[in-house]
Amino acid sequence: KQWYQRRVRANNLRMSKPIKLVSQSKCYGGFQCVYEHESSILKCTMKFGCYLPPQHEKKKNLPIVYYLSGLTCTEQNYIMKSGFQRYAAKHGIVVINPDTSPRGFDLPGEHESYDFGSGAGFYVNATEEPWKTNYRMYSYVTGELPTVISSNFNVNVGKSAISGHSMGGHGALIAALRNPGKYKCCSVFAPISNPSECPWGQKAFSGYLGDNKSAWKQYDATFTAKEYDGPKLEILLDQ
Repeated sequence: KQWYQRRVRANNLRMSKPIKLVSQSKCYGGFQCVYEHESSILKCTMKFGCYLPPQHEKKKNLPIVYYLSGLTCTEQNYIMKSGFQRYAAKHGIVVINPDTSPRGFDLPGEHESYDFGSGAGFYVNATEEPWKTNYRMYSYVTGELPTVISSNFNVNVGKSAISGHSMGGHGALIAALRNPGKYKCCSVFAPISNPSECPWGQKAFSGYLGDNKSAWKQYDATFTAKEYDGPKLEILLDQ
């Protein structure tokens, strides 16, 4: 098992791209950082928040929580407004919070409304033009970003959890339900748990995924929960 873990980490190091420290602030004995990197999935520069608790300097294999924000947010909202750092420091948890959409493309209509386009990636892999090349937040959050994190920080990928609010709660549910065993638990606050049946979800899904509603089901927790076939998953939900 140890040999396999070393090999996985070595492969991750070869696959990952450099990250750049954008900002760093001392916070509850640890550091609240913001990093950026070039995303091959989204084809742009992406920022993510990274809280490193005091234990990070001495102890390896710390647990990770990924937090997904809601509509209009950047990586800054959770950092500035939640106060999570106090608890992450106490329990020795690395907390990662990405942006909510790709940035810097100025696609037609991308900035016209708060609930579609920039700041509203909805954590799906778009299949419709002009979004399908860059708006692939599902693959970014569940694939590329965890590889970047495990390659650069002292974390235990086997002790990962995911959380989110509103649109981010939807993203967290989908990530956990579609990837059995990847996350130990999933905690969501006021999630968009049935996006196929609400105006926000219908607008986003029709724009990113097209009008075929059968294609929406893979990104709708109400449907994916019924099809879940994996190890026991603890889901904490406050609606």
